[in-house]
Parts: sequence; structure tokens; C-alpha cells
Amino acid sequence: MLINNDWDSILNNEYSKEYFQELISFIKSEYTNKTIFPPQNDIFAALNLTLYKDVKVVILGQDPYHGEGEAHGLAFSVKEGIKLPPSLINIFKELDRDLHIKRTKGTLDDWAKQGVLLLNTVLTVEKDKPNSHKRRGWENFTNVIIKKLNERDDSIVFILWGNHAKEKEKLITNNQHLVLESSHPSPFSCRQGFEGSKPFSKTNAFLVKNHKKPIKW
Repeated sequence: MLINNDWDSILNNEYSKEYFQELISFIKSEYTNKTIFPPQNDIFAALNLTLYKDVKVVILGQDPYHGEGEAHGLAFSVKEGIKLPPSLINIFKELDRDLHIKRTKGTLDDWAKQGVLLLNTVLTVEKDKPNSHKRRGWENFTNVIIKKLNERDDSIVFILWGNHAKEKEKLITNNQHLVLESSHPSPFSCRQGFEGSKPFSKTNAFLVKNHKKPIKW
């Protein structure tokens, strides 16, 4: 038991695979010898907060925030009291443009508890070193998560922001799902398609159409 909810039965075959065993050994060593984010107890926070059966929306991130005290295991979310990162500021600006919701709380656990899986494709990072845990095995693991959600009988919204997230579209083969993609919300790319993309209203319209409760963003 790794997650202690229904994800364990979904992902159980992965736990015993060689890549995953090597990944866990690497991660344990990293936490022992370096400053790694998020805190070790929060590595699987996204899966802890949003059960497999409850997922209605997936927002894909890349790897955790690498600054002190920011990451807590949910993509794009920051811990309570932490200054909002630029990407999250732009996400909230689009939320205001789209649904006229002015949000200031940067901890997105309320989204997660409503069925929004805030999944980074790499779940750990060394302090001040973005992508430092890339290609260590996390991608294999999170690809399986996406594939398992793709197999669901009911419809899910997959929100893919930026080129890294868009690469995962090939894993979403079930045409009953909705894929929303745009540029990344970072200041470097938000004007290349993210601004005005209306992901929040489009998501809720799709959920309602499929007889699911919309998200209170």
C-alpha cells in the first residue's frame, strides 16, 4: 500500500516493476542527502486527495516548484501563505476573465477535493534545480496514471498547458474524453494561446453535459 486509497489497486502492478523500485531507491537517497521538494509526505498528495473513482478533471503540470516552501504535491498549487508564483497568477487572471471569479488562495486543495487531479508528470525536484528528477522514472509512473484514466468508462476533461503537457495527448485515445490544450500559463508563453482560452467554463460546460457536478473554481 503506497497511496492508501483506490489508486493502490489501479497502480499495484507498477510498484513491483524494476523501474519503480530503482526510482524509490533514488528518491530515498536524494531526500537523505539533499533538499528535495515537496516534503516527502506530500509526494503523492495529488493521488491522496483525488481518488481514482472521483477524478473528473486532470490538470497536468511538469515538476514541482523548486523554491523553498512552495511545493506540496499538487501541480500549480502552493502552500498556504506562500507568495503566488507567476504561472499561478496568470491562471487566476484567466479564471477571472473566464468566469469572473477573483481567487487569491494559492492552495488548490479545494479543487483536488472536487475531483480535479493536479498531477505533475515528475513528482519530485531538487531545490533550485528545475527538471533535476526528469527521466528518473516518474514519467513512466505518471504515464500509467493517465492511461488508466483514459480507460475510464465515463468522460474526463484533460487540461494540457504547454508543450510538455501536450506531449501526453497521445495517451488520451478515448474520444469520450475532452482534451483542452493551450500554451503554458508562464509569463513567457501565456500570450501565445493561454490567455482567453477559457478552460474553466469549457470544463464545467462539458461536465454538466455529461451529468456531472461542475467545479467550484
